[in-house]
Amino acid sequence: MVRKLLITSVLSIILLIGSSFTPNEASDMVTKKIYQFNIKEEIGPAAWRTVKKSIANAEEMGADYILIHMNTYGGMVDMADSIRTAILNCKIPIIVFVDNNAASAGALISIACDKIYMRTGASIGAATVVNQAGEKMPDKYQSYMRSMMRSTAETKGRDPKIAEAMVDENLVVEGITKEGQVLTFTTSEAQEHGFCDGVAESIEEVLMVEGIENYEIEEYKVTALEKVIRILVNPALSGFLIMIIIGGIYFELQTPGVGFPLLAAIIAATLYFAPHYLEGLASHWEIFLFFMGVILLVLEIFVIPGFGIAGVAGILSIIFALTFSLIHNDLFDFDFTFSLNGWEAFTHALFTVFISMGLSILLSIVLGKKVIKSNYFARNVALSTTQKSEEGYTVDTEAHDIIGKTGIAVTVLRPSGKVEIDNERYDANTEGDFIEKDENIKVIGKESSHLIVRKA
Repeated sequence: MVRKLLITSVLSIILLIGSSFTPNEASDMVTKKIYQFNIKEEIGPAAWRTVKKSIANAEEMGADYILIHMNTYGGMVDMADSIRTAILNCKIPIIVFVDNNAASAGALISIACDKIYMRTGASIGAATVVNQAGEKMPDKYQSYMRSMMRSTAETKGRDPKIAEAMVDENLVVEGITKEGQVLTFTTSEAQEHGFCDGVAESIEEVLMVEGIENYEIEEYKVTALEKVIRILVNPALSGFLIMIIIGGIYFELQTPGVGFPLLAAIIAATLYFAPHYLEGLASHWEIFLFFMGVILLVLEIFVIPGFGIAGVAGILSIIFALTFSLIHNDLFDFDFTFSLNGWEAFTHALFTVFISMGLSILLSIVLGKKVIKSNYFARNVALSTTQKSEEGYTVDTEAHDIIGKTGIAVTVLRPSGKVEIDNERYDANTEGDFIEKDENIKVIGKESSHLIVRKA
């Protein structure tokens, strides 16, 4: 009897304690899962990669919130549009903490989030589209950016006209902006007009103001490989790698058998395509097109006489493969920046490739002559050993007779080929120069069974 009474008393106490908690208090005791990542750099392929992976990781772990720690002056509009779309499509509530700056593309991304918190003294806005020199782009670019800002603000219940004024200096919002001024909010102004949900000085304070007390944060960590990829996809370094690729191929074709220019080109091609492939810029077909171009060019040089369709097709394949790998596209579908202006991005990428090619060929010509004349090249590559008669070698008297004579190039010399002198054909090499078919040549020396020639 005593035992039953004791059990009944314990159960009553447990039920009494349980009933004393309201539903809200009980839910507060549950630990919230928060996934955090940073956008503290220029908005570009690296930031887009971080956002994609972070949202996927947050969904996989069943996060209750995603928190973005932002401090950026903006960047590429196409990347910002991709990030904005991913945030709008994400079913997990996303909070952004603006730690000083959310300018331009950063403003667009912030407005797409469910909640915006800002540090005291921070700013948000100034979303006019500019080029790399900081000059304002034509109105068709501004029009697209205005529509993105408007629609994003509408989706999140913010004033679309205010969001549009962050792009267009000619748009006047009564009591907020004047004509000729692009709108940028301070923290207090953003809070007053619904573009900031609260003021906080740290991540912990953001969560406290949001009313999240019991939580655990998992933060996205950038790996060493991703750091290397971010460096390699930098446009300046991409241009430099293109120079090495083209220069290495050109130099190897001019002096076949040297080896190291081709090796440099292969390493540069790997460093160029691998990170672009991992970033989603280069596709399988672009890499295949590049190597097909190289194969066609090699066949044209060493197998097919003259220079024709295979050579031209090879050069064009290499150019277009390098160009397409610099831009977001699905084959010829340019749905990556502005649907009507994708070809402008293509032209910009093509211009980058052409400039890099021109510089690489120019440097190959200048440096090539120095390399060929260097002591290392003479010792290790060129056949420059003197064969003296006193050591048992016989003197080729024909060499003395033919040196100084002129003739014509029967094939293209790059630098090897055939020439015709006095109706006789000879194998010939240049000193590294390129001589077209049917050009006049002059014999300046003889080496083994080959003549050394130059343009007459």
